[in-house]
Amino acid sequence: MSAASGAVPVALLTCSEYEPDKVAGVVARLFEAIDFRPSAGVRVLVKPNLVSVLKSGLACTHPIVVHAACRYLLDRGCKVTVGDSPAFGSAGFVARRSGYFKYLKGMDVPVVTLGRPMPLKLSFGARIGVSRDALDQDLLLNLPKLKCHAQMRMSLGVKNLFGCVAGMRKGVAHSRFGERENRFQAMINEVMLALPQAVTLLDGITAMHKSGPVRGKPYALKLLGASPSPVAMDTAMYSLLGLTPDLLPLWQESRARKLPGARAEDLLYPLQEPSEFDAASFEVPKKRDNVAFRPLRLIKSSFKRVVTGLRK
Repeated sequence: MSAASGAVPVALLTCSEYEPDKVAGVVARLFEAIDFRPSAGVRVLVKPNLVSVLKSGLACTHPIVVHAACRYLLDRGCKVTVGDSPAFGSAGFVARRSGYFKYLKGMDVPVVTLGRPMPLKLSFGARIGVSRDALDQDLLLNLPKLKCHAQMRMSLGVKNLFGCVAGMRKGVAHSRFGERENRFQAMINEVMLALPQAVTLLDGITAMHKSGPVRGKPYALKLLGASPSPVAMDTAMYSLLGLTPDLLPLWQESRARKLPGARAEDLLYPLQEPSEFDAASFEVPKKRDNVAFRPLRLIKSSFKRVVTGLRK
């Protein structure tokens, strides 16, 4: 496929199973296709989705995909950290329960909970605390899980970067900005734009459909994808799934901001095309839940986060 001026590459490849050497080979081909070759000494935060220990085998980025990403970076001499700010507990607690340490054993890769919030002023006057552990990196390698989301319909590359908001501030953001025009999706886009470049590697080997981000059902999409842009990665997946911007608040917001990669016609596929993947039976939520958390839910969530953190 020939590249139009300003086209954003999205590399897609079939990968049918979570087998370490096979996934590592596919990841290397994807990164080569998008010309992702970080230099030795570059500090990279690998940012998986460590949402919860509940159904972590499906809800979280698979540890073999994280292993392949870290292996690629370490082979290039990068300084690698794995980090997230889960809804409940620490990143280490969720990573351990999700099997990460089995695959990261022997690697010089610490797993950290993203903290040290720094206030980010948002376009509508509010502020949100974004982790310095993410802001201080040279580069982010964003590793979302392809899955449905009860409030946003889909959770992909852009939404995964919301995990760089430190701790319980994510729940507070739901309550403060949810159901208030476009503020919630604007905040997520502005967090993304404040971060270092977030090259995106998408885990879609076994996706989650029907619901999410935790209680959905498995879907064998058999796909791994990479792009220098989380926006382009998301646009490619929305197009593959046959979705339209009116269904997806985050896509609407990215398009309204005219972000590179937000239009399907601006994407370049150097490897496989979206039409080569079978998503005919993939189901997204027909109705979206309210984004705003009720006060009681926020209190319960905060309490559960503290209790779970004590059990890490």
